[in-house]
Amino acid sequence: MKVKKKRRKLKKKQANEDLCKVIKETLGDKLEKATVSNRLVDSPCILVTGQHGWSANMERIMRAQALRDSSMSTYMVSKKTMEINPNHVIIKELRNRVGTDKNDKTVKDLIHLLYETALLSSGFTLDEPSSFAQRIHRMIKLGLSIDDSSSDSLSQDNKTDEDLPPLEADHPETESKMEEID
Repeated sequence: MKVKKKRRKLKKKQANEDLCKVIKETLGDKLEKATVSNRLVDSPCILVTGQHGWSANMERIMRAQALRDSSMSTYMVSKKTMEINPNHVIIKELRNRVGTDKNDKTVKDLIHLLYETALLSSGFTLDEPSSFAQRIHRMIKLGLSIDDSSSDSLSQDNKTDEDLPPLEADHPETESKMEEID
């Protein structure tokens, strides 16, 4: 019985080896390593920290310090390990896409999105919240089948003169509020 479980774990680890390499290459120094997890059930991935380093709460406290020492924080920031759930549908699809094309831009975007989502759910803060928001917006556009060229619906070019509010100079009969004070 134990031998079968070990074989299954080894097969899952070998099947996800390429995906773990691509995750590590894509995220670079943000991760120490990416591994297959045996404890995840619902989540596609999770970030865990080493024993000797700051927890998510301690990192947040130290970043908030006014007189912090930046040299101390560079080596005390915990090394993060991403554990992936090999049974999750997202991980299965990522594994399939990595098998077909390792340099797919969508795969790299999804890896960054998974990492940043795991950061948030683990209690860490995002280094670049604007890039996270851009990724989320791209995924929403993908989900809604919106083409990037037609997504500029909020641009000024689409507004007509009737949509714009009237200027104060268009109504000379009303005086400025500042003149009333004098």
